[in-house]
Amino acid sequence: MANFKPAYLIHGDDHGRIGERRARLRTMAERDGGAGCLELLEGADATAAAAAALLGALTLAIGRRFIIVDGAERWKEEEVASHLAPLLESMPDDTTIAFFAREEGRAKAPAGLHRAVVQAGGDVAAEMAVKEWDLPAWVRSQATAAGLALDQQGARTLVAIVGSRQARLAREIEKLALECGPGSRLDADGVAERVGRSAERKAWTLADAVVARDTAAATRIYLALRAQGERVESLTYWVTRRLREALGVAARLEAGTPPSALRGELRMPPKAATAFIADVARTDVGSLRRAIAVLADLELDSRGGSTLDADTLAVRALGAIAA
Repeated sequence: MANFKPAYLIHGDDHGRIGERRARLRTMAERDGGAGCLELLEGADATAAAAAALLGALTLAIGRRFIIVDGAERWKEEEVASHLAPLLESMPDDTTIAFFAREEGRAKAPAGLHRAVVQAGGDVAAEMAVKEWDLPAWVRSQATAAGLALDQQGARTLVAIVGSRQARLAREIEKLALECGPGSRLDADGVAERVGRSAERKAWTLADAVVARDTAAATRIYLALRAQGERVESLTYWVTRRLREALGVAARLEAGTPPSALRGELRMPPKAATAFIADVARTDVGSLRRAIAVLADLELDSRGGSTLDADTLAVRALGAIAA
C-alpha cells in the first residue's frame, strides 16, 4: 500500500496535468482501499463548508478514507479560515483529503489553504504550464533527462509538430528516447522524420496544392484538415517544408537538371515525384521564395502578431501565395 499523507493541495494553470494527478490519486485510492473508501466533492457543491462537513462526518468505511475535493480556486480566505483550517489541524490518522485548484487569472487557491495543508503535514504541489516561448528550452531539458541530446531547432520542430501541450510533448520525448536509445543526438530533420510521419502525410495534399498554386483546392483541403483537428502551426510547418523542397527542385530545373535525375532523389513514390516535379516546373524560384516568406509571416501573425484568428490568416495566406 502507498504511504499517503494527511492532505494534499494540487494547484496551478496546467489543467491537463492537474486532471492527470487527480485521476492517478483516484485510481490509487480505489486500488488500496476499495471504491467505498473514496468520497468525491465536485461541481457547484464543492464549497469550503461542504468540504469541512464531509471531513468532519463519521464514516463506516474500513481502512483509509480518501476525500477528493475540486474547485478550491473558487474559495475565499475567510471560508477556509472558518470552516477548514480547524479541522485540518487535527486530521484523523486514517484519512487523506486532496484539494484540486485549476487556477486561471485571479481564480487561485487561497493562501490560507496552502498554510493549512502544510501545517497538517501534507504536501502542496504547483502544476504550472510552461509559457509558449519557453517550450523549446523545456523540451530540451526533458530530452536531456531522458538521455537525448536535442538541439534548439530540433526542440522547436517538436513543438511545431506536436503542439504546446506538455503531456503530449513528454510522451513524444519518451518515444524518441526508446526509439533512438540513450546518448543519441537529434536535430530538426531527425525529429521531423520520426515524429511527424503521420502529420506529414496529412499535409502533403495541402502542400502539393499550394505548390500547384491551386487556391480553391488548397483552401478546401486546409479547411478539411482543420475540421479533423490538425493544428495551424503543424500544417504551416509541413507546407513550408514542402515548399523548401520545391524551391530546391525549381533551382535545379532552372540550372538544367533533367526531371528524370530529380525523380530518384525525391523521397516519394515515382508517380507522386513526377506530379510534384511537373507542378514545380509550372512555377519559378521567385514565386516559391515569396510563398515561403508569406508562410513565415503567417507563423508570426498566428502567434499573436495579428488580431485576426489563425484560420482567417491562413486562408488569406493561401490566396496570397497563389495570386
